[in-house]
Amino acid sequence: MDLPRQHTIREGDLRICNPFTPEKLATLGEVIKLRAGDTLLDLASGRGEMLCTWARDHGVSGTGVDISTVATDRARRRAAELGVADRVEFRHGDAGEYVADTPVDVAACIGATWIGDGVPGTLALLERSLRPGGMLLVGEPFWRREPPSREAVEACHAQSRDDWRDLPGLVSLFRESGWDLVEMILADQDSWDRYAAAHWLNIRRWLDANPDDELAPAFRAELVRDPLDYVRYRREYLGWGVFALLRS
Repeated sequence: MDLPRQHTIREGDLRICNPFTPEKLATLGEVIKLRAGDTLLDLASGRGEMLCTWARDHGVSGTGVDISTVATDRARRRAAELGVADRVEFRHGDAGEYVADTPVDVAACIGATWIGDGVPGTLALLERSLRPGGMLLVGEPFWRREPPSREAVEACHAQSRDDWRDLPGLVSLFRESGWDLVEMILADQDSWDRYAAAHWLNIRRWLDANPDDELAPAFRAELVRDPLDYVRYRREYLGWGVFALLRS
């Protein structure tokens, strides 16, 4: 059980594998008013930057679960680097099947609602680990503008226009699922640029070092196609944010 090798190559040395900057991650921790001693569960925790930096900055503790062996190893190393390995734990496994033994103060899934087959299912999954009155954090794409064509939809890594809602539609979906939106931090075009462009550099450096690898032809094609897809469509039409929710 692991992520494909392509994913690890593309993400390279990124610590945050979403269009979110360290500054936005720090702001999120501040605005949701984390307190020392709060407990967190992060499903699809990636490289652990949220748990590790919040443990350092706010005195929280928690557990991250991710299907990627590479990400889990890097998260553990990051915890040691920041001196918080005694307060955060990272487990390799299927986040879509994980429920905390003890209810937590904050349950999160940032940018991976596929673990619950979409937003409603992921909210239900997270709630299984949440104490009464606790907070959910969900990271999710949304349409900033109506995509004008099938080409635009595919350039935004969607199968169809209906894969995501626009921002009012996403907020309405939270309400329909029984949750109040109480905070949000949205990606902007600069944070999207940092995330997308980092992939291109990671791919190019990997191609330079591995020109004969079996993945090289596909990555060369991606390096030709993706920057244009990004500046023509994804940068303009696709939004992303993290949304803080309390039970209605």
